[in-house]
Amino acid sequence: MLLRVEGVSKAFDGFLAVDRVDLAVEKGQLACLIGPNGAGKSTLFNLITGHLRPSRGRIYFRGRDITGLPPHRICRLGIGRSFQRTNIFPRLSVFDNVQVAVLAHHRQTLRFFTPARKLLRRETEALLEAVGLADVAHLPSGTLSYGLQKQLELGIALASEPELLLLDEPTAGMSPQETASTIALLARIARQRGLTLLFTEHDMEVVFSIAEKITVLHQGRVLAEGPPEAVRRHPEVQRVYLGEAA
Repeated sequence: MLLRVEGVSKAFDGFLAVDRVDLAVEKGQLACLIGPNGAGKSTLFNLITGHLRPSRGRIYFRGRDITGLPPHRICRLGIGRSFQRTNIFPRLSVFDNVQVAVLAHHRQTLRFFTPARKLLRRETEALLEAVGLADVAHLPSGTLSYGLQKQLELGIALASEPELLLLDEPTAGMSPQETASTIALLARIARQRGLTLLFTEHDMEVVFSIAEKITVLHQGRVLAEGPPEAVRRHPEVQRVYLGEAA
């Protein structure tokens, strides 16, 4: 098992945002975490990536206990992350955004006597090609459409060469065309790079088109878990989340 979350809880001033959650993700799996707003999805992501420390429970990656490790160490172990809001340098070019991430991963940010443009250029160009941004590499990142900015953020996340990639609502705010393009891109990259994906998503069409396993959170607890069709038929999921009659 690549990722294992065991009995993890997180309390904020007595409020349990995440309550005794168990979660397992196998290597190579495309897994999705769904639930209403406030269900605890982003909090769980923050716990897995070290941005928050659990109140109780343990988190294991490749069999190693990573509970409470800082984000940079968890990233170095092979867990990448993107956020709901785009996290880019808008005044830098698309190329420069990705190159900075590549240099940081290879620990070459302190090579003062080598022009930055010459460092790891091929690696940067390969990432831009992979996420479909090679043709706009020269543009300031802030001038890109929202969908392309999310693709750029994906390229930045891939620069750390993750084995497991966590994506927090990767298609939020996108048009239907951008959503379809992004989902196809994610599936292709995961297949080509042997990536394991764990993502949150509100668009059920997206979820059921790509996910191999779905975990449903409700009020901080796991309500249901399993393959898409089994989750779709689950009476409690229909009642509290899908809005269907049980």
